[in-house]
Amino acid sequence: MRIMTALPILFSLCFASGVIAAETTKAPSEAQTAQRDKMASCNKQATDKSLKGDERKTFMADCLKAKPAAEEAKKMTPQQQKMGTCNTEAAGKGLKGDERKTFMSNCLKAEPAATDKKDLTPQQKKMADCSTEAAGKELKGEDRKTFMATCLKKAA
Repeated sequence: MRIMTALPILFSLCFASGVIAAETTKAPSEAQTAQRDKMASCNKQATDKSLKGDERKTFMADCLKAKPAAEEAKKMTPQQQKMGTCNTEAAGKGLKGDERKTFMSNCLKAEPAATDKKDLTPQQKKMADCSTEAAGKELKGEDRKTFMATCLKKAA
Protein backbone atom coordinates (compact mmCIF):
# COMPACT_ATOMS: atom_id res chain seq x y z
CA MET A 1 0.00 0.00 0.00
CA ARG A 2 2.81 2.36 0.77
CA ILE A 3 4.23 1.85 -2.73
CA MET A 4 0.89 2.78 -4.26
CA THR A 5 0.87 6.02 -2.29
CA ALA A 6 4.54 6.85 -2.90
CA LEU A 7 4.39 6.21 -6.66
CA PRO A 8 2.01 9.07 -7.55
CA ILE A 9 3.99 11.47 -5.32
CA LEU A 10 7.24 10.45 -6.99
CA PHE A 11 5.78 10.93 -10.49
CA SER A 12 4.42 14.36 -9.60
CA LEU A 13 7.82 15.47 -8.28
CA CYS A 14 9.55 14.30 -11.46
CA PHE A 15 6.98 16.07 -13.63
CA ALA A 16 7.21 19.29 -11.60
CA SER A 17 11.01 19.39 -11.83
CA GLY A 18 10.79 18.92 -15.63
CA VAL A 19 8.38 21.85 -15.93
CA ILE A 20 10.62 24.07 -13.79
CA ALA A 21 13.70 23.13 -15.85
CA ALA A 22 11.84 23.92 -19.09
CA GLU A 23 10.83 27.35 -17.80
CA THR A 24 14.40 28.32 -16.82
CA THR A 25 15.92 27.69 -20.27
CA LYS A 26 17.29 30.99 -21.47
CA ALA A 27 17.50 32.31 -25.01
CA PRO A 28 20.89 32.13 -26.77
CA SER A 29 23.10 35.24 -26.61
CA GLU A 30 23.89 37.34 -29.68
CA ALA A 31 27.34 35.73 -29.91
CA GLN A 32 25.83 32.25 -29.78
CA THR A 33 23.27 33.16 -32.42
CA ALA A 34 25.97 34.67 -34.66
CA GLN A 35 28.14 31.56 -34.25
CA ARG A 36 25.18 29.30 -35.06
CA ASP A 37 24.40 31.35 -38.19
CA LYS A 38 28.03 31.28 -39.27
CA MET A 39 28.15 27.51 -38.74
CA ALA A 40 25.02 27.07 -40.86
CA SER A 41 26.44 29.29 -43.61
CA CYS A 42 29.80 27.47 -43.67
CA ASN A 43 28.02 24.11 -43.62
CA LYS A 44 25.88 25.12 -46.60
CA GLN A 45 28.96 26.28 -48.52
CA ALA A 46 30.75 23.00 -47.79
CA THR A 47 27.70 21.05 -48.94
CA ASP A 48 27.42 23.15 -52.13
CA LYS A 49 31.07 22.35 -52.90
CA SER A 50 30.43 18.63 -52.20
CA LEU A 51 33.33 18.48 -49.73
CA LYS A 52 33.89 15.30 -47.73
CA GLY A 53 36.27 14.06 -45.04
CA ASP A 54 39.45 16.02 -44.31
CA GLU A 55 38.73 18.55 -47.07
CA ARG A 56 35.44 19.41 -45.37
CA LYS A 57 37.05 19.63 -41.92
CA THR A 58 39.75 21.98 -43.22
CA PHE A 59 37.21 24.11 -45.09
CA MET A 60 34.92 24.35 -42.06
CA ALA A 61 37.81 25.32 -39.76
CA ASP A 62 38.97 28.05 -42.14
CA CYS A 63 35.43 29.27 -42.78
CA LEU A 64 34.59 29.51 -39.08
CA LYS A 65 37.84 31.37 -38.32
CA ALA A 66 37.30 33.91 -41.11
CA LYS A 67 36.41 37.44 -40.11
CA PRO A 68 34.51 39.90 -42.28
CA ALA A 69 36.84 41.81 -44.61
CA ALA A 70 35.73 45.20 -43.27
CA GLU A 71 36.60 44.14 -39.73
CA GLU A 72 40.11 43.05 -40.72
CA ALA A 73 40.72 46.24 -42.71
CA LYS A 74 39.90 48.30 -39.62
CA LYS A 75 42.57 46.52 -37.63
CA MET A 76 45.43 47.18 -40.06
CA THR A 77 47.95 49.67 -38.73
CA PRO A 78 49.24 52.45 -41.00
CA GLN A 79 52.54 50.55 -41.29
CA GLN A 80 50.70 47.41 -42.42
CA GLN A 81 48.73 49.41 -44.98
CA LYS A 82 51.95 50.97 -46.25
CA MET A 83 53.57 47.52 -46.45
CA GLY A 84 50.64 46.27 -48.53
CA THR A 85 50.85 49.25 -50.88
CA CYS A 86 54.61 48.90 -51.33
CA ASN A 87 54.27 45.16 -51.87
CA THR A 88 51.65 45.70 -54.56
CA GLU A 89 53.84 48.28 -56.31
CA ALA A 90 56.87 45.96 -56.22
CA ALA A 91 54.82 43.10 -57.65
CA GLY A 92 53.44 45.40 -60.36
CA LYS A 93 56.96 46.35 -61.38
CA GLY A 94 58.02 42.71 -61.39
CA LEU A 95 60.93 43.32 -59.00
CA LYS A 96 62.85 40.34 -57.64
CA GLY A 97 65.77 39.71 -55.28
CA ASP A 98 67.95 42.64 -54.24
CA GLU A 99 66.03 45.09 -56.46
CA ARG A 100 62.81 44.25 -54.62
CA LYS A 101 64.50 44.44 -51.24
CA THR A 102 65.93 47.90 -52.00
CA PHE A 103 62.62 49.11 -53.41
CA MET A 104 60.68 47.87 -50.37
CA SER A 105 63.15 49.48 -47.99
CA ASN A 106 62.95 52.85 -49.73
CA CYS A 107 59.18 52.66 -50.11
CA LEU A 108 58.65 51.90 -46.42
CA LYS A 109 61.02 54.67 -45.35
CA ALA A 110 59.24 57.27 -47.48
CA GLU A 111 57.06 59.54 -45.39
CA PRO A 112 53.47 60.05 -46.47
CA ALA A 113 52.73 63.42 -48.04
CA ALA A 114 50.25 64.29 -45.24
CA THR A 115 53.03 64.45 -42.63
CA ASP A 116 54.47 67.67 -43.98
CA LYS A 117 56.24 69.86 -41.43
CA LYS A 118 53.53 72.50 -41.81
CA ASP A 119 50.94 69.99 -40.51
CA LEU A 120 52.92 69.31 -37.32
CA THR A 121 52.27 70.93 -33.95
CA PRO A 122 55.01 73.23 -32.61
CA GLN A 123 56.15 70.48 -30.21
CA GLN A 124 56.34 67.96 -33.04
CA LYS A 125 58.30 70.41 -35.19
CA LYS A 126 60.77 71.01 -32.36
CA MET A 127 61.10 67.27 -31.80
CA ALA A 128 61.79 66.71 -35.52
CA ASP A 129 64.34 69.55 -35.59
CA CYS A 130 66.15 68.21 -32.51
CA SER A 131 66.12 64.69 -33.93
CA THR A 132 67.58 65.91 -37.23
CA GLU A 133 70.27 67.83 -35.36
CA ALA A 134 71.10 64.77 -33.23
CA ALA A 135 71.35 62.62 -36.37
CA GLY A 136 73.66 65.21 -37.94
CA LYS A 137 75.93 64.94 -34.92
CA GLU A 138 75.70 61.13 -35.15
CA LEU A 139 74.65 60.86 -31.50
CA LYS A 140 73.62 57.46 -30.20
CA GLY A 141 72.32 55.94 -26.97
CA GLU A 142 72.68 57.96 -23.78
CA ASP A 143 74.38 60.91 -25.57
CA ARG A 144 71.40 61.25 -27.93
CA LYS A 145 68.93 60.98 -25.05
CA THR A 146 70.72 63.74 -23.10
CA PHE A 147 71.00 65.95 -26.19
CA MET A 148 67.29 65.52 -27.03
CA ALA A 149 66.26 66.41 -23.49
CA THR A 150 68.31 69.61 -23.42
CA CYS A 151 67.30 70.54 -26.98
CA LEU A 152 63.59 70.16 -26.19
CA LYS A 153 63.94 72.15 -22.94
CA LYS A 154 65.40 75.10 -24.85
CA ALA A 155 62.14 75.50 -26.72
CA ALA A 156 59.99 75.52 -23.58
